[in-house]
Amino acid sequence: MPNFAEAQGILNSSDILFTAAEVDAAVDRMAADITAKLGSDYPLVLSVMGGAVVFTGQLLPRLVFPLDFDYVHVSRYGDKTHGGELVWRTAPKEDVRDRVVLVLDDILDEGHTMAAIRDKVMEMGAKACYSGVFANKLIAKEKPIAADFVGIDVPDRYVFGYGMDVRGIWRNLPAIHALK
Repeated sequence: MPNFAEAQGILNSSDILFTAAEVDAAVDRMAADITAKLGSDYPLVLSVMGGAVVFTGQLLPRLVFPLDFDYVHVSRYGDKTHGGELVWRTAPKEDVRDRVVLVLDDILDEGHTMAAIRDKVMEMGAKACYSGVFANKLIAKEKPIAADFVGIDVPDRYVFGYGMDVRGIWRNLPAIHALK
């Protein structure tokens, strides 16, 4: 974990890719898309902790239809900037059997985490599993899953803010930044 001066240095040397207003508009659009597709399905929404907490907290009040809420905690990053082994900390507590499930995460990077969550949810008997990510990273290699709902596309850079961290910090930023 960086000290205060290092944390400020990371932020001060970063590029802003999306402003807070652009982030807010993307979440509004996602809410409309999700409502159009799942608004009559009474879905179970699963938020992926901890990155999706900011995004989920902003999105849920915009989904004006009945839903159940739970979370999963799966990680490949920890405080690192590159993905590692998939670690399940918390599986869904709610019964997903015969449910339409919407999994929300902060970013679809290489797609391994979301694909593993989808596979687990379907193994548990879900009727359908949709994925919504605030940010979809545009990478050169093929991903094992494509998100059904996407807020913004980001370049293949290390991005942070709006739930996404850099070295464990700056999840609380309202805009999207990228390391130089």
